[in-house]
Amino acid sequence: MTEKQTHTHIPAAVALKYDGERAPLISATGTWELAEEIIRIAREHEVPLYENAELAGILARLSLNEEIPEELYRVIAEILAFAFHIRGRTPGDARPAAEPSVDQ
Repeated sequence: MTEKQTHTHIPAAVALKYDGERAPLISATGTWELAEEIIRIAREHEVPLYENAELAGILARLSLNEEIPEELYRVIAEILAFAFHIRGRTPGDARPAAEPSVDQ
Protein backbone atom coordinates (compact mmCIF):
# COMPACT_ATOMS: atom_id res chain seq x y z
CA MET A 1 0.00 0.00 0.00
CA THR A 2 1.33 3.43 -0.91
CA GLU A 3 1.08 6.45 1.28
CA LYS A 4 -0.47 9.62 -0.13
CA GLN A 5 1.79 12.61 -0.06
CA THR A 6 0.23 15.91 0.78
CA HIS A 7 1.84 19.00 -0.62
CA THR A 8 1.31 22.16 1.29
CA HIS A 9 1.87 25.11 -0.99
CA ILE A 10 2.94 28.32 0.69
CA PRO A 11 2.44 31.26 -1.68
CA ALA A 12 5.75 33.00 -2.31
CA ALA A 13 6.91 35.86 -4.49
CA VAL A 14 10.41 36.94 -5.41
CA ALA A 15 11.52 40.10 -7.20
CA LEU A 16 14.81 40.24 -9.09
CA LYS A 17 16.98 43.22 -9.93
CA TYR A 18 19.10 43.02 -13.08
CA ASP A 19 21.52 45.77 -14.04
CA GLY A 20 23.00 44.12 -17.13
CA GLU A 21 26.43 43.94 -15.52
CA ARG A 22 26.15 41.19 -12.89
CA ALA A 23 23.94 38.22 -12.20
CA PRO A 24 20.40 39.16 -11.12
CA LEU A 25 19.95 39.90 -7.41
CA ILE A 26 17.10 39.10 -5.06
CA SER A 27 15.49 42.50 -4.45
CA ALA A 28 12.38 41.35 -2.56
CA THR A 29 11.03 38.08 -1.25
CA GLY A 30 8.06 37.11 0.84
CA THR A 31 5.28 34.65 1.55
CA TRP A 32 1.56 34.98 2.15
CA GLU A 33 0.54 38.67 2.52
CA LEU A 34 4.01 39.96 1.72
CA ALA A 35 4.01 37.89 -1.50
CA GLU A 36 0.67 39.44 -2.43
CA GLU A 37 2.10 42.92 -1.81
CA ILE A 38 5.18 42.20 -3.98
CA ILE A 39 2.87 41.08 -6.79
CA ARG A 40 0.59 44.11 -6.34
CA ILE A 41 3.53 46.50 -6.58
CA ALA A 42 4.90 44.69 -9.64
CA ARG A 43 1.52 44.94 -11.39
CA GLU A 44 1.20 48.60 -10.39
CA HIS A 45 4.53 49.29 -12.10
CA GLU A 46 3.73 47.03 -15.09
CA VAL A 47 6.55 44.63 -14.25
CA PRO A 48 6.08 41.35 -16.16
CA LEU A 49 5.24 38.45 -13.86
CA TYR A 50 6.29 34.83 -14.25
CA GLU A 51 4.53 32.21 -12.18
CA ASN A 52 6.51 29.16 -11.11
CA ALA A 53 5.95 28.00 -7.53
CA GLU A 54 8.98 25.69 -7.50
CA LEU A 55 11.36 28.38 -8.76
CA ALA A 56 9.89 30.96 -6.37
CA GLY A 57 10.41 28.53 -3.49
CA ILE A 58 14.06 28.04 -4.43
CA LEU A 59 14.72 31.77 -4.86
CA ALA A 60 12.86 32.64 -1.65
CA ARG A 61 15.53 30.76 0.31
CA LEU A 62 18.15 33.28 -0.80
CA SER A 63 18.95 36.47 1.10
CA LEU A 64 18.12 39.98 -0.07
CA ASN A 65 20.74 41.36 -2.47
CA GLU A 66 22.16 37.86 -3.00
CA GLU A 67 22.99 36.91 -6.59
CA ILE A 68 21.03 34.04 -8.05
CA PRO A 69 23.03 30.80 -8.05
CA GLU A 70 24.88 29.82 -11.19
CA GLU A 71 22.68 26.72 -11.55
CA LEU A 72 19.71 29.01 -12.25
CA TYR A 73 21.40 31.31 -14.79
CA ARG A 74 19.83 29.65 -17.82
CA VAL A 75 16.25 29.55 -16.56
CA ILE A 76 16.43 33.11 -15.23
CA ALA A 77 18.05 34.31 -18.48
CA GLU A 78 15.16 32.82 -20.46
CA ILE A 79 12.61 34.51 -18.18
CA LEU A 80 14.41 37.86 -18.38
CA ALA A 81 14.76 37.61 -22.16
CA PHE A 82 11.03 37.00 -22.48
CA ALA A 83 10.22 39.87 -20.07
CA PHE A 84 12.44 42.24 -22.05
CA HIS A 85 10.95 41.04 -25.34
CA ILE A 86 7.31 41.64 -24.34
CA ARG A 87 8.26 45.16 -23.25
CA GLY A 88 10.09 45.85 -26.52
CA ARG A 89 13.45 46.13 -24.79
CA THR A 90 16.73 44.21 -24.71
CA PRO A 91 18.92 43.17 -21.77
CA GLY A 92 21.34 45.88 -22.91
CA ASP A 93 18.69 48.44 -21.92
CA ALA A 94 19.23 47.40 -18.29
CA ARG A 95 22.82 48.62 -18.29
CA PRO A 96 23.45 52.01 -16.69
CA ALA A 97 24.19 54.85 -19.08
CA ALA A 98 27.86 55.53 -19.66
CA GLU A 99 29.34 58.23 -17.46
CA PRO A 100 30.21 61.41 -19.36
CA SER A 101 33.90 61.89 -19.95
CA VAL A 102 35.73 64.41 -17.74
CA ASP A 103 38.13 65.19 -20.61
CA GLN A 104 35.73 67.44 -22.54
